[in-house]
Amino acid sequence: MIKQVILFATVLFSISLSAQKEKATDVFWNSINKHCGKSYEGVIVEAPANDDFRGKKLVMHVRACDSNKIRIPFFVGEDKSRTWVLTKNTDRILLKHDHRHSDGKSDSITMYGGYTNSTGLPGLQVFTADQETANLIPAASSNVWWITIDDTSFTYNLRRIGTARVFTVKFDLTKPIDTPDAPWGWKD
Repeated sequence: MIKQVILFATVLFSISLSAQKEKATDVFWNSINKHCGKSYEGVIVEAPANDDFRGKKLVMHVRACDSNKIRIPFFVGEDKSRTWVLTKNTDRILLKHDHRHSDGKSDSITMYGGYTNSTGLPGLQVFTADQETANLIPAASSNVWWITIDDTSFTYNLRRIGTARVFTVKFDLTKPIDTPDAPWGWKD
């Protein structure tokens, strides 16, 4: 009888932990989703000294949201080539970087990124470079990206492990801005 009670308690504890893990992913997902249709201006928090994003207007637009995919165009000045694509698959999230030319055609370096290795935290998800990224951009095979979100800010971050390369842009979620035009390659 004691063994059965212990087994039952272990199963309940496992189910509880599983639900909590799924909840962290869901909370993160829903935190972004509630900004769907809104745009925000960002600032560079950390970047290499020669980074060409400095001094340009940085805008994210949570443009397209559904139950398992969120697309967030990221504009750097007049450059509308970048879109962060988040895809939710059960309790993991995939981050991909969709890069386009001004004519809408895919860049030769596009759709790199990776999955979260765990369910993360409600306000933080970490993505490691996948094999597709390593094949496409060998130097980026050690990339780790993370996104944070809370009531006041959204950050997109990159660290290339083994190098000094770090990039962070922070968006103020308390001050929505006018919605920009569609990113390159998008049809409204």
